[in-house]
Amino acid sequence: MGVTRVRTREEDRPAAVAPVAGHGPGAGGGDVPAPRRDVVRRLRTPRRPRIRFEILLIAISYWTYSMIRNAVPEQKAQALRNAEWIWELERVLGIAAEQSLNHAANGVTWLIVSMNYYYATLHFVVTIGVLVWLYRRHPGRYSAARTVLFATTAVALLGYYLYPLAPPRLMETVRFVDTVQVHDTWGSMASGNMANVSNQYAAMPSMHIGWSVWCGIMIAVLAAPLWVKVLGWLYPTVTLLVIVCTANHFWLDAVGGVLCLGIGFAVSRAWYGAPAHRLPRLVPASP
Repeated sequence: MGVTRVRTREEDRPAAVAPVAGHGPGAGGGDVPAPRRDVVRRLRTPRRPRIRFEILLIAISYWTYSMIRNAVPEQKAQALRNAEWIWELERVLGIAAEQSLNHAANGVTWLIVSMNYYYATLHFVVTIGVLVWLYRRHPGRYSAARTVLFATTAVALLGYYLYPLAPPRLMETVRFVDTVQVHDTWGSMASGNMANVSNQYAAMPSMHIGWSVWCGIMIAVLAAPLWVKVLGWLYPTVTLLVIVCTANHFWLDAVGGVLCLGIGFAVSRAWYGAPAHRLPRLVPASP
């Protein structure tokens, strides 16, 4: 007669997340004291995020990002020279199509106005939306994914400081249409009084691309429905078209944004020991 095995309550409980290799008790830690190793291990072990801490962290981080980005010396003359160099390089590479796309889109008023508002709003709305979705549906992966975003932005700030770059719309030797000014886009950081308090010469790298590609990857890799995955890949594609048609960025600014994102993914993987999508979706709550 076969024996029926009864599952216990212990077996039904979620398994605890295993410590990161090389940082658990008994692991080789050289001269690092055990208490310090335990602290590092706890920091590197994914746990369910706490809502108040995350809201505070995001608010402080964005405030710091805005303050540092706008405090970077604008260096207008150097920024314009760099824009000339980027434009000439793109002409040599045969990819300098931004001017044609800018003029074509500007000829369709409803299209270019929609692009202006897309550029001014979705950059923040979609990114915050993806963070909230990760927090609610993938709590075990949230911290690693959020670290990618933060590290990417930190690298971008270094780029703004070291390489001031005027966007195409502010170039003086090439005729681009400044679509935000022409169509008076409300709420844009590049129009009205807002243009006086934001750094207009921080185009390289493009965080519209860095953040949108991050959103697209998170959605495409972690979402279940196929149509949602497709939207994930479409979002950075449309964003690329928007930043070029509105003359806010060159193609190469987008390349810079993707390179920053690659560094962000590398930092997160080095800290957590695995990319976000390979970490457990559900984890124990923070103590």
